[in-house]
Amino acid sequence: MNFIRKNIYNPVAVAIAFLILVVILFATLWVLVPPPPRSIELATGFPTGLYQQFGTKLQSELAQEGISLKLKTTGGTNDNLALLKDPHSGVDFAMVQGGVADLSKYPDFISIAGVFYEPVWVWYRESSFQNESGRLGLLSQLKGKRVSIGNEGSGTLSLASQLLSASGLSLSDIRAEKLKPLDALEKFKKGELDAVFLVSAAEAPLVKNFYETPGIRLMSFEQAEAYVHLFPFLSKVTVPRGVVSIAYDLPRQDIQVLAATATLVGKNDVSPALVTLLLGATYDILKTYAYLQKPGEFPSGTGLDFPLHVDAEIYLKDGPSFLHRHLPFWTAVWIGRFAKIVIPLLVILIPLFTYIPAAKNLLLRLKLSQVYEELKVVERNASNPDLKEKNLKDLENIERRVGNIKVSMLDAKELYDLKGHVGEVRNRLNLYS
Repeated sequence: MNFIRKNIYNPVAVAIAFLILVVILFATLWVLVPPPPRSIELATGFPTGLYQQFGTKLQSELAQEGISLKLKTTGGTNDNLALLKDPHSGVDFAMVQGGVADLSKYPDFISIAGVFYEPVWVWYRESSFQNESGRLGLLSQLKGKRVSIGNEGSGTLSLASQLLSASGLSLSDIRAEKLKPLDALEKFKKGELDAVFLVSAAEAPLVKNFYETPGIRLMSFEQAEAYVHLFPFLSKVTVPRGVVSIAYDLPRQDIQVLAATATLVGKNDVSPALVTLLLGATYDILKTYAYLQKPGEFPSGTGLDFPLHVDAEIYLKDGPSFLHRHLPFWTAVWIGRFAKIVIPLLVILIPLFTYIPAAKNLLLRLKLSQVYEELKVVERNASNPDLKEKNLKDLENIERRVGNIKVSMLDAKELYDLKGHVGEVRNRLNLYS
């Protein structure tokens, strides 16, 4: 107990305890504000799709900032969502087609941004619709036809099913086949399919494979406005004549298509710094995507299934932070982390600093009070001849300790008052000698 009391009054011990507290706080906040990872994985889609192409460009952009991006090819959106949800898959981000996800199944997912339109292309063989003047304008015309509606695990299958259902068709009303795009293309070329649903950006290499197939056309959704009202995640997009391919004159006239928004999706614990980096890289990549979207239209915070990450919302509205505008990525990250750690510490410590003078005065008063307590005992026993030697020894000890006490100029009076009182007790002991 005496050891504890002694250290309570010891300024060095107090300073050490204070430093230990600061280190603990600093370490705790350091853990709570971790740096962004150096390696991440993105679930894309088919090797020939725009998700994979976008991922490859993103991989190159992030590599310049020291971030390694691994790409995982999949069957499509539903596969991507399942991988992102699986904590053992290693997937950190996923490309997701708008309107496919069941939000109740993925409460921990957030959107980084919508990155480009994914039109619903319905390719059809003219010869299969001769009774309808060779033109397909309503999905109800597909009744009884051989139609590829997308493979299992793909966003195409999910969206095609929704559109057909809204058009009054069940899968039993058409001769539906769940095929991957390239498999559907092969059957299309052989005349074994009448129509193919394909959800893909116009820039995707896969689209070229389709429009090079002779005897096919693109459907114009005559009821596009109605579908958009029914499915808010869809947009109505005008595809100008020849924009898909001038050489093949596709489409042969301006058409209306429905478009979902391809979204970069992550988990809600994603590093804010990584969000900034991904969005910055996305801006640079999307400058080359100009078929259907207007300049500056993407990345976007609209048409998303999942809530937009708060830092992404700020970035899309105001651009990158001051640090990320003027400093290299990792420099900005470490300065930002330091600020997030230091500012809370200052909020805690600055008020404490205002109490330092009062605490210092309290410690001095406690130290002097302890001496006075011992001095009272010596004074009380001064008249007892049996305790004469003990009293003298105790008083010498007190005098030595008082002589070693260091105080500031403002506290000198209290010290000299104590020395005066010690002298008075010394005089009283001499009277009884």
